[in-house]
Amino acid sequence: MPCSVSIAIQTPEFQSLFIQVSPTRTCKCRRISASWTTAMDSNFNPTMSSKKKKELSVQLPSSAPPIPKFETLRFCDLHFDRLQPSDQELDQHSRFEFGQFVARQALLDEEYWTAAWLRAESHWENRAYERYTDHYKRNFADQEFNAIKRRCKVQNGESCTCIITVRKEQKNVKRSIIKSVVGTLDLNIRYLLQGETFPGERAKAPPFCSINKTPSSRYGYISNLCVAKSARRQGIARNMLHFAVESAKSVGVTRIFAHVERNNGAAQSLYKNMGFEMVEMANSLLLDEQTYLLRLQT
Repeated sequence: MPCSVSIAIQTPEFQSLFIQVSPTRTCKCRRISASWTTAMDSNFNPTMSSKKKKELSVQLPSSAPPIPKFETLRFCDLHFDRLQPSDQELDQHSRFEFGQFVARQALLDEEYWTAAWLRAESHWENRAYERYTDHYKRNFADQEFNAIKRRCKVQNGESCTCIITVRKEQKNVKRSIIKSVVGTLDLNIRYLLQGETFPGERAKAPPFCSINKTPSSRYGYISNLCVAKSARRQGIARNMLHFAVESAKSVGVTRIFAHVERNNGAAQSLYKNMGFEMVEMANSLLLDEQTYLLRLQT
């Protein structure tokens, strides 16, 4: 007479489950236990897989919290109402005051985020499809925020500094960080590749081309320069550039480069007035990207 045999298999219980909900956020959920029961006919024939049955049961605690949505945890560690730090809380040696503003290195996550948002606004300025612009800005700012944090941690002799311009502290006036940051740029300190005289010269460099880590191949590179619309025409871009150049010179850099779009006449004039010159040896890649490579010899 046929009979069946049930075999219960209890799997190990996981003490906790970690779910990555964003690049900077991990969610810890409660324990989940599971068991499998296999029923097998005593006349089971290995060649007749149709007689094999499996049952799966999973027990979830009734009080287990739902998995949070990505959007709700996206910037949960940022405090957008955080007030701008006072001058006494900051390093007084790395700052440049001009008019009603101060240029310095970004120090707080909220300052990095505001810099990322300014770059998103600049990137999507005067673009078509305005009805989708806010969505694109948020995505761009989200990615740029994480990119800034990542770049500023790079070591091995190369570095990146996010420079911001904030409104100067005033007596009895407290501003949030979002309302204080009005300009930003990145200052990168890098090394040329072997055989290069300017960055990007070897458009088809070998995948494993070595870096020439000598003092003569060290250079500065300025990127992501932008100013809030409400604070333009007050010398912010020019003074941020001046601060970046002086910061590069203070660590022994004698050459500073920047890329400028060919149709951005205002930016080209700004860099030219600061002493930058066009690199005539620019390769065909720059022509395809519609950009100029500029250089300042200090």
